[in-house]
Amino acid sequence: MVTVEDVRRFAAALPRTSEHLIRDRVKFRVGSIVYVAFSRDETLMGFAFPKEERAALVAAEPGKFLLPPESDLRYNWVVARLSALGPGEMRELVLEAWRMVVPKKVYAAYVATS
Repeated sequence: MVTVEDVRRFAAALPRTSEHLIRDRVKFRVGSIVYVAFSRDETLMGFAFPKEERAALVAAEPGKFLLPPESDLRYNWVVARLSALGPGEMRELVLEAWRMVVPKKVYAAYVATS
């Protein structure tokens, strides 16, 4: 099981990331773009994800992933149950969400030094 603290440790190492508490919800963003956000009870993690791929992700593992609320379907976003994620999978999801919001050169530089 993954916790918000696990995500915090990983996200803090990603260039240009900042953490914010907005309406009692922990969010990680680059500039003004949020790429990871938690539910108030910290059981769900929303993250940036390509719209065209999210239906397949949710269909493949409905116990782990779910679509965002209808009002957020217009965004590149999907939701995961933290209790169903392992540490490696969390890192992969957060890294890919971050990659979607940073310039390509920032991502390339990070990968080159990792």
